[in-house]
Amino acid sequence: MTALFALATALLWGLADFGGGLLTRRLPALTVVVASQVLAVVALGAVVLGTGAWREAGPQLWFAVAAGLVGPVAMLSFYEALALGPMGVVSPLGSLGVVVPVAAGLALGERPGPGQFAGIAVAVAGIVLAGGPELRGAPVQRRAVVLTLTAAFGFGAVMALISHASSGVTGLFLALF
Repeated sequence: MTALFALATALLWGLADFGGGLLTRRLPALTVVVASQVLAVVALGAVVLGTGAWREAGPQLWFAVAAGLVGPVAMLSFYEALALGPMGVVSPLGSLGVVVPVAAGLALGERPGPGQFAGIAVAVAGIVLAGGPELRGAPVQRRAVVLTLTAAFGFGAVMALISHASSGVTGLFLALF
């Protein structure tokens, strides 16, 4: 069942990025981000209030709050980058954010095995190759690359913060941030 939820989450996350990228070509990125965040807070807030999940607040909540502040900035940077650059470059390059939670885990004493390190290296190499320079077409604007890397760092920071917050704050309440 966990794998099914993981696949559904990946699909929905990808659809959200794709839809947000398309919308930012027609609307200002700030409008898209604010609208999506307001809708998410309303929907998740209703679920949290309805289920009583708000009672779970503890000291780890501050990590969730930090993730809630960093996330929209990362999303705004990502959508602006998608509006400026080709999706085939911006999207894979934005996936380099995986480096942040890996680095955070290593800094906190986690030690992956050789197979895990090999998997991390292959994943990062694949991301770099998939988002590498286009051999045809116009070059990617420097601003699009900077915004994409800002988004990648932000998304990675959100994942690391949520991981830390989830050790004390569970499920629905954590999702609100």
